[in-house]
Amino acid sequence: MTPGQEDLKIITLARSTRARVAASEGAAVRDETGRTYTAAAVALPSLRLSALRLAVAMAVSSGAEKLEAAALVSEAELDPGDLAVVRDLGPDAVVFHAAPDGTIRQALRP
Repeated sequence: MTPGQEDLKIITLARSTRARVAASEGAAVRDETGRTYTAAAVALPSLRLSALRLAVAMAVSSGAEKLEAAALVSEAELDPGDLAVVRDLGPDAVVFHAAPDGTIRQALRP
């Protein structure tokens, strides 16, 4: 699947978020109104959150009712739990998994 302009935008946002804080992964999601939410992985002694789970949580806490698309930038494989969190709010959302250089590793549709 070839990403559209809006999809490339969330991939770029995820890459930028990851790079800005030198995190292991960055993520961005787009809701039904076109708003985007970005997050980086959190790795504290008492709190660990993946970037994708945090981005979805930020969308939900901001009032998003549905996700249209999500992007994860990471060297690691996509965690099935992360995909499940996206599907909770975006059962039809496309999920892009990209390498740190922006190369799309996979594009998942339901």
